[in-house]
Order: sequence, then C-alpha cells, then structure tokens
Amino acid sequence: MTPRREGRLDVGDGQILYWEEWGVADGVPALYVHGGPGATLGASTYRNRFDLDHTRLIGFEQRGCGRSTPHVGDPAVSLARNDTAHLVGDMEAVRNHCGIDRWIVDGVSWGSTLALAYALAHPDRVLGLVLVAVTTTSREEVDWITEGVGAIYPEAWDRFARHAEEGGIGYQRGHGRLVEAYAALLASPDPAVRDAASRESAVWEDTHVGIGAGGPVRDPRWADDAFRHAFTRLATHYWSHDGFVDPPILARIGELSGIPATLIHGRRDISSPAVTAWRLHRDWPGSTLVIDEGDGHGGPSMAEHWRAANDALVTAHRRHADPVARLGSPPEARP
Repeated sequence: MTPRREGRLDVGDGQILYWEEWGVADGVPALYVHGGPGATLGASTYRNRFDLDHTRLIGFEQRGCGRSTPHVGDPAVSLARNDTAHLVGDMEAVRNHCGIDRWIVDGVSWGSTLALAYALAHPDRVLGLVLVAVTTTSREEVDWITEGVGAIYPEAWDRFARHAEEGGIGYQRGHGRLVEAYAALLASPDPAVRDAASRESAVWEDTHVGIGAGGPVRDPRWADDAFRHAFTRLATHYWSHDGFVDPPILARIGELSGIPATLIHGRRDISSPAVTAWRLHRDWPGSTLVIDEGDGHGGPSMAEHWRAANDALVTAHRRHADPVARLGSPPEARP
C-alpha cells in the first residue's frame, strides 16, 4: 500500500521532514510518533493500529533520520539543533501544514517521550494520547537501559562496556556514564571508530529488547550503514542529555489531567520496566494503564491493545462530532 498523500516539509534550520498521510480526509486526525530516536516509520505498519475508514492518520520521520534530510548518518551533519524542543516544534509545523486543529497523538517507546513532551507544550492541540512501551527518557531510565540492565545480561553488557573501555577515550566502568562514552565514540573523527561503536550499540540494542521476542533477534535494518549510524548517533545524543526534557516529564505529568490517555506496557519489558508507566498513571488523573503480562518491548497482544485504544478514542470523537477537531484535508495541490 502507498499513503494517500505524502510530502516534504521545510521546518527551518535547513531541515526537511518527510511526512505521509493515510486514511480518509474527513476522519478524526491522529499523529503517529515513531521510536528510536531514529527508528523511522519503517514499513508504515503503524497504520494497522488505526481504523483508516474513520481516521486521518499522519506519520513523519524525525529530523535527521529516514527520508528526512539532512541525514545524521553523515558525521558532518550537526546535532546542534536536534533536540526535543525542536522536534516538538516540528510536530507543530506538521500539524499546521496539514490544516489540523487538534489530533490524537500516539507514541511508541522513545516516541511516547516525545508525545508527552508535545502534549505538555501544546495541551490544547491534543484530543487524547495512546502511548505504547512507555518511556519518559529520564536519567534513571537511561542509566538502567545502558547499565542497570547489565544485571540481566551480564555477558552482553561486559562486551558493551569493554568496547568503550578499549576505545581510547578514557572511560572506565564505574567512573562516568557509559552512554556518554558511546556518544563520544560515535562523534570520533575516525570512521572506523564510529563504525565499530555503532555495531556494538546495535548488538546491545538487540539484546536488551530480546526477552519479549524470545531472545535477542538481530534487527535487519542494522545492515544499512546509514540507518545504523543515524540510529545509534541519535540515541546516544538524546540519552546522554536525558532526553532534553527539563524539568522531567514525571514532575509535570499532573498538567495533563483531563486529557484522556491509555498507557500500554509489557510486563516483560526489561529495557523499560513497567514502573515508569505505573508512575505516570498514578500521577495522571484520567489515564488508563494496560499491563500486558505476556509481552515485552512490543508484541502482538500489545498491538491489539493499541488498536483498541485508538478505536475507542476515534469512536468517542466521531460520536461527539466535534467539527473543530475534524477539520478536512488541506487542498490536494499542497505539496
């Protein structure tokens, strides 16, 4: 299948975003925010989590990755204007470009952090939130995913840490943050150093998300050097800066009281333990928490909960027939 519409949007700073639209022009507007950072829209299977007969679904690729340009797989491309505030601004630019007043915002993994940051910045633009594999990219979460989870995968983490120790940047485990060491390796002027660090980061990524999948499974996208370099560079950039979210999302979550939200998380998610989703739900009046006992960082039954949460929001807004929230498509001639 191909999108109903797609295009490229100049958002300033020399950044051109790829966006696409699925569903029907007069449907309830919804935005999908992908994970990573740098995971891209992939094969666009996210569209299967929405009723496209009644939804106007927008997806976009975050600055620096996928079909957005310039691509940070090129080490010459600066990350100076690649942070959460700029990504939130990009989402607003996409909303304005598409002529949408308010929309449902879905985010998965890192995308859930970005969806939350967007909602905190623009609560009046959000009809509801659906968050899957919930994260807020706090320092506690980042240190867990890069170091603490080594208690579950000690042999894999030892390899991951040893590579940084042998990287010639002065890192020693127990002294400094491993994520910052990898950010330094991925910023090396030596292409061989960058490539080796990206490969080790990819191995660790496959490992810590492996429990829900029945064990580590190599992501075939790592074979694409540009994808691998962009993903690992963006991930370490955002993680080493605690997601560029200050104050932390959990400290502000009460501000979203009244915005309907469904938080969907796998009990077996080792890389992002369920405690983050629980804390958000506990401090967020009106939110619903769904813990899937059988899945990890994603999985088929979580996808069913995801679809059901979107269907409920779309049905609610269709029933109330909110004409402001359901603005039609902009002119087809718009690029």
